[in-house]
Parts: sequence; C-alpha cells; structure tokens
Amino acid sequence: MVLREPDLDSAEVIVGLSLGHRTLREADHWLTEQVTGLGPDLVACTHLVAEPYPHVALSVAGPAAERLAELAATPPELRAAAARAAGEHAARRSGRAVRFPGAERLVGALTVGELLAAGAVARVVALGGAPVTPDTLVHTRDFVRPQWQDGELVLVTMPHHAGGLAPFEVPDPTPCCAGH
Repeated sequence: MVLREPDLDSAEVIVGLSLGHRTLREADHWLTEQVTGLGPDLVACTHLVAEPYPHVALSVAGPAAERLAELAATPPELRAAAARAAGEHAARRSGRAVRFPGAERLVGALTVGELLAAGAVARVVALGGAPVTPDTLVHTRDFVRPQWQDGELVLVTMPHHAGGLAPFEVPDPTPCCAGH
C-alpha cells in the first residue's frame, strides 16, 4: 500500500507493509535493517493489528519510502492491515515510531528540552501525573519509541527510580509468565 501526501512540498510517500511479524521486537529488527540508508527524514512505525490475526504491521514515510515497498511485498491476506497502517500514519493518529529524525541523538540522559530539540518528538507526557518541565531529566536507556497522537510524535514516560523520567516502553521487556 503506497500513499502520496499531495499537500507536502517534499512529496512524502507513505508505505504500509504487513509481513506477519508476530512481535514488536521482530518488526523493529526488520525495520531497522531495511530502512538503513533510506535517508535521515524517514519515519518508520509499527502498528498492532488484529486482522486477519494478531500481528505487527508497518508504515514508513519519507521521500525514499517507496523503495522499501520494492523490497518486500505484502501478501494478499495482509493487504488490509498494510492499508490501515499507512492510513493511520498518514493521519498521524497512531503508530509507534522506531526510526525518526533525531532518533540517533536520543541516548543517555537528556533534559526534556534537549530531547525535544533533538528531532521529531514534539511532546513528552508522564504517566501518573509526574511533572514535566524543560529541565526534567529523561533517562532514555538508548531506547525511545514515541507514538503518533493527535498529529504529533509524543513520548510517553514514567517516573524513573533515579529521579526524573524514563520512556514507558523498556528495551528488553520480560516476556509474559517468564519463569513459570
């Protein structure tokens, strides 16, 4: 599924793909391998979909995104999921950004002001009502996955044990029922 954004000067292309990835980690790995070299302005996202079975669909936006569609063809039974991912990305309604402008600079501990100045993340919110100011420290754990919400990339955070905040999504989550 390929969408063109006619109102953008850069003639942005949005590609939706659905290759049946079962986990976010699997989809992240595939995206990371495939988008390398497609340009710094690329935004690559994952989307959890339920049809025709639970899996992770992908969307990639940027001037060179169409090259990605040439690398991997979505199977016919997953085309609706690919179209949904592309549509959600185009509307900036949903999608978890794996690659985005400035992502490589979001490492270590940064203030919210530094994080916002580094690239595409437009807003930082904290679960549980923790205060967020430009001086609030964010421990990135070198793993930042903002989400499209209301037209902007938003990083959802939570309080960090050392003070400040950390992204809500952790780099190596414990699998459900691990050790049982």
